[in-house]
Amino acid sequence: QVQLVESGGGLVQPGGSLRLSCAASGFTFSIYAMSWYRQAPGKEREFVATISSAGSSTNYAYSVKGRFTISRDNAKNTVTLQMNSLKPEDTALYYCKAARASTVSWGQGTQVTVSS
Repeated sequence: QVQLVESGGGLVQPGGSLRLSCAASGFTFSIYAMSWYRQAPGKEREFVATISSAGSSTNYAYSVKGRFTISRDNAKNTVTLQMNSLKPEDTALYYCKAARASTVSWGQGTQVTVSS
């Protein structure tokens, strides 16, 4: 069965960095686009970043562009989100998403808290 397991979240001070990882299994990872989304308390889930199946194309939400970098390793079935210059408003539960046509799968999320 499809499984997406996020890791790497935690508590970090403003201006700090975190690296999130998503380990995928149960499907052909290399043909799926992968994305990160986040959901802050009391807010709707929002798009953060996406990467194409081959890793040749990426796209970012305006709020994270220039600070976050998405990448993937199709040999290891992992997708990562490098987050730099973190701000308190980046605090949220971060989710990994796999998508291909109408097939979508989500992980359980990893908590990121940016606070001094």
